[in-house]
Amino acid sequence: MEQSSRMTEPLLFDTAFDFAEGVAMVKMGDCLGFIDHTGDLAITIADPNIGVVSSFSEDRAVARAGDYHGYIDRTGEWAIEVQFKQAKSFSSGLAAVQTDGKYGYINRQGDRMIAPQFDLAESFSEGLATVKLDDQYGYINPTGEAVIPIQFRDAWSFSESLAVVKLDRQLGYLDSSGQIAIEPQFDGAFNFSESLARVRIEDAWGYINPEGERVIDLAFNFASDFSEGLAVVLVQRQWGYIDSTGNIVIEPQFDFASDFSEGLAAVQVGGVYGYIDKTGKFAVEPQFKNAAPFSEGFARVQMGDRWTFIDSTGQYMAYRPL
Repeated sequence: MEQSSRMTEPLLFDTAFDFAEGVAMVKMGDCLGFIDHTGDLAITIADPNIGVVSSFSEDRAVARAGDYHGYIDRTGEWAIEVQFKQAKSFSSGLAAVQTDGKYGYINRQGDRMIAPQFDLAESFSEGLATVKLDDQYGYINPTGEAVIPIQFRDAWSFSESLAVVKLDRQLGYLDSSGQIAIEPQFDGAFNFSESLARVRIEDAWGYINPEGERVIDLAFNFASDFSEGLAVVLVQRQWGYIDSTGNIVIEPQFDFASDFSEGLAAVQVGGVYGYIDKTGKFAVEPQFKNAAPFSEGFARVQMGDRWTFIDSTGQYMAYRPL
């Protein structure tokens, strides 16, 4: 595997994003565009004034030209002209945009669907979006109606029918009807993933179920969300993985570890990154300066000051001129 990787000259970029909707944004010198899974340039950015482009979401990518944002389509042309001070990715057919200091929502054609009125607005998730007005948070539906009143000190997006909210100084969970499902009691709380949510009390991390029961003791120095049945935990100064019962299945042994994605996880050993499988064995030996999760069969890895893509065997995406 390693010999095959070295025989292939990698396709290197100054900047690269993860694959999404079949393409990945890359930049090399003055060339900015999107490559497909073969490494061919599939989308060329038409406007030379565009300096930053996000990944595609619902066939639209946020693009910045100067101090303002708009959206390009998959031809690389403007689908929604640059005009917004801030712009977020599309979700459920709507995107939050900022004009004249206030956030509202547009559709994929650029039509205003919810008038600018919020101090902050997030993407829709499970039919609701978090919004902020006068230092308080609440939730709106796609018509702009505040279906959960703006009343919280802080609020997060819904995930698995629950959302983190802050009352006074503690965090708890809200259901989609606006009722408190899990009483505020945590110093740190995060979205549910695979029916478990990581929570923190003082410096100790553990996990609760949707009923608010502590199903994995608060026994870790740090914990991440569950992904593909495993979660990263920090024990003293080493990173390892637990399963959904709280059992350690990959011993803490890494300098850093990330979530599993497509069966592999990036870990750091001795200052370099590689990828392990769910048994804890290296599928791609540590050799990279940095490493991102796998997405659509490829992972971004940093070699020196440049980025390239590898597949799950560690084979580089082969060099070809853009």
